[in-house]
Amino acid sequence: MAHKRVVSIGECMIEMSGGEDRAYRLGYAGDTLNTAWYMRALLGQDWTVDYFTGLGDDRYSGDIRAFLEENDIGTDHILSVPNRRPGLYLIHQEKGDRHFTYWRDTSAAKLLADDKAALAKAVKDADLVYFSGITLAILAPRARGRLLAAIVEARDKGARIVFDTNIRPALWSSPRIMTAVLTAAAMVCDVVMPTHGDEAPLFGDKSIEATAERYLELGVEEVVVKDGANEALIATATEQVRVAPPPGAKVVDATGAGDSFNGAYLSARLAGKSLREAAEAAHRTAGIVIGHKGALVDPKLLSA
Repeated sequence: MAHKRVVSIGECMIEMSGGEDRAYRLGYAGDTLNTAWYMRALLGQDWTVDYFTGLGDDRYSGDIRAFLEENDIGTDHILSVPNRRPGLYLIHQEKGDRHFTYWRDTSAAKLLADDKAALAKAVKDADLVYFSGITLAILAPRARGRLLAAIVEARDKGARIVFDTNIRPALWSSPRIMTAVLTAAAMVCDVVMPTHGDEAPLFGDKSIEATAERYLELGVEEVVVKDGANEALIATATEQVRVAPPPGAKVVDATGAGDSFNGAYLSARLAGKSLREAAEAAHRTAGIVIGHKGALVDPKLLSA
């Protein structure tokens, strides 16, 4: 059987979580890494899952590489950026809510698209390339252009391109630039996976159908609209499917719910499942993830 390859592109950060009595747990996470984690857990061994980012030459960059390798996520194409470090975020609980504080000004991942040759090599021969709005937001404008050019080239050579818009207004210089870049990126993608609650304030979508239709009008083949604990809508030019999450899910920690949904959905689609079957699998996986602390749950739990 021919070996197939997924490449996920973005930022892996140091996560400091907990905070009880000012004691924190160190881990590693990031939206595109989280999705790669669940794809690796759910795809067969005939698939390779690679992560592409920028890391520094410090101890924690080395630890991130080792963590990925230990969990069978490929690191061969990660860009080494001297004198840079991974970004870091701290999670604290307040009034039952999780709040995030970020330090990423000198993040090596912000330079992941600065080396055109390394970028082209990372996506070469990929069967699927996955990236997000955060991937784009952390890059300088010219670097965004380089990344999208490499993605277009990969698509021209047969890769399926998947984009989670993952809207984070604080990372963008203005709403105008954010909407323009997200729209331009979606136009070169086969699958777009937006979250309606994030899209509606920015684009004025009145419903999940409006969110799906806006991306279909851009030429996107398959739109997967997430809507928290409500039904997801999966839409193509000829089909619309609504799938509700299974009842009774207990929420311990919602971190990574959407990322795990994406990973499970894409894994199911790559395995030949229908739109409905893939969405059902995605809801099941997200339901398991929100029942545990942290964005990355033990893959053994996913088959329980």
